[in-house]
Amino acid sequence: MKLVPLADRVVLKQLEAEETTKSGIVLPGKEKEKPQQAQVIAVGPGGVVDGKEIKMEVKKGDSVIYSKYAGTEVKIDEEEYIIVRQNDILAVVK
Repeated sequence: MKLVPLADRVVLKQLEAEETTKSGIVLPGKEKEKPQQAQVIAVGPGGVVDGKEIKMEVKKGDSVIYSKYAGTEVKIDEEEYIIVRQNDILAVVK
């Protein structure tokens, strides 16, 4: 199955959480904070959204940082994805 986002939506694949802190402390499963960094899997076509012209500024394969509580989590074929609006993406990591 393939996800095809509509309008200004972007499909993200969240990166794995750190297992240890920078000081070397190993974190148990529940204590790991979800990372806010993800890889772009698919990008919608943009267009007119809420009366404004939206130009998509991210592309498939980009590594991005997104808002902490943004998006909708979906699970397809045992893979977890997050669907967010482009304006919930804060930065592209280069």
